[in-house]
Amino acid sequence: MGRSGYTFGMKKIAGLVRVAAAVALVPVMLVQQSFAWGLDGHMMVNRLAGEALPKDVPEFLRSPAAVNALEYYGPDPDRWRESSEPELNAAQAPEHFIDLEWADLVGTLPRKRYDFVRALAEAQKAHPELTLTPEKVGLQPYVTMELWQRLKVAMRQYRTLSAAKQDTKPTEAEIVFLAGWMGHYVGDGSMPLHTSIQYNGWTGANPNRYTTLHKIHSQFESVFVKDDVKIGDVRPLVAKEPLVMGDVFDDYMKYLRHSNSLVEKTYQLEKAGAFTGAGTPEGKAFVDERLAAGATELRDMIYTAWVRSADPVPPYKP
Repeated sequence: MGRSGYTFGMKKIAGLVRVAAAVALVPVMLVQQSFAWGLDGHMMVNRLAGEALPKDVPEFLRSPAAVNALEYYGPDPDRWRESSEPELNAAQAPEHFIDLEWADLVGTLPRKRYDFVRALAEAQKAHPELTLTPEKVGLQPYVTMELWQRLKVAMRQYRTLSAAKQDTKPTEAEIVFLAGWMGHYVGDGSMPLHTSIQYNGWTGANPNRYTTLHKIHSQFESVFVKDDVKIGDVRPLVAKEPLVMGDVFDDYMKYLRHSNSLVEKTYQLEKAGAFTGAGTPEGKAFVDERLAAGATELRDMIYTAWVRSADPVPPYKP
């Protein structure tokens, strides 16, 4: 779907989105409950980020058609987790999370995916009691940064084509797809349980008697969001002023670590019934804030990619 959109103008993206959404909606709703933020949350994060882009971003990326496409692409990586595509599922499943408690055993996290994989193998030698493989620990920041750089490259190409007065429509479609794809993982990162070994029921010492049942994850991020969270409540919480990030990897890791700092609060709220049925005002405020944090981070990453795409490229060194 996303790739075929490359050959269409932005006016046709909205039509493609409507057709694809109608075809995909039923199976997605059947499987989505076990995935981050569910269909509703991921679409909300992407839509709010697109709506909040500043006016110095090209108009095509702020158009209603583009925002609709961003919204549609938000759940895409969860659509790729079907058992009917086992190789794809196995390859990209670890990209939705990172268990920072285990990841930090390597020391300072490397910036490149395969350096992290090798660092995990070294840490495994010192911790034979654990399973420190990428599949178990997760690769969330790496796919996000790789997509951010893909987006920046596409935006640089858009600038080049625009300056040469050449057709930019395929590049525009690529930019929208990449931003929407990246939005999924940025949204995952705002959900505290995607940053922790305590991802679906408390494990290990449990003096506070938090739930050990394997239902907190879907109850928090999917069922409660679908039934009780409205986009109009989240929209005012998205930061008004866009931010151009400094070191994007460092900034994104701070974002993930802040989410991780809220893991125990998530369990405390669950224990108080904050996500059961209509929940509590505290639970509703917490989920609204987390979704808004995801939308803010995504908007700022897209904006930063646009600004940085104007930077000169260092000379090629073979």
